[in-house]
Amino acid sequence: MSREAFNEIMGRVAAAIGDKPLDEALARFLNESFPAEGEDFQAVEALCREGEEEGWICNREGGGIKFSRPVKPGAEAGTFSVDVVRMPSMKGPHHVHPLGEIGMIMPIEGEAEFDDRPRGWYVYGPGTAHWPTVSKGEAYVLYLLPEGQIEFTGK
Repeated sequence: MSREAFNEIMGRVAAAIGDKPLDEALARFLNESFPAEGEDFQAVEALCREGEEEGWICNREGGGIKFSRPVKPGAEAGTFSVDVVRMPSMKGPHHVHPLGEIGMIMPIEGEAEFDDRPRGWYVYGPGTAHWPTVSKGEAYVLYLLPEGQIEFTGK
């Protein structure tokens, strides 16, 4: 049941995003429409915990980061894939977002931040790149990738 609920919420989020440009306006829209203190955001947090316990979220590990892709592009979230990572305070592998990245930051322990951002939504536009970094604790980071595109650079 939890996987179906997760897919349903991700479908609603993807529908709300639609064809909006991946920019700061979209981040504001998501933080207003699906606020961190709101029912949907909190449900996703709980479903990530349940999904990890059930083995369909964060069921692989590499370099100290647990990860998964519970929703493939073309499924419940439309053209987006939905990935979830569980990261302790650390710097992850450098990568590029060819079409952008839309993410949720969900602290697990401490006041965990992702790329110096607190709990909530963030958006990286097309062509952006970074070393994903969690500080001040441990967090789930859920991210939607247009067409599932991500390129790890090996830097």
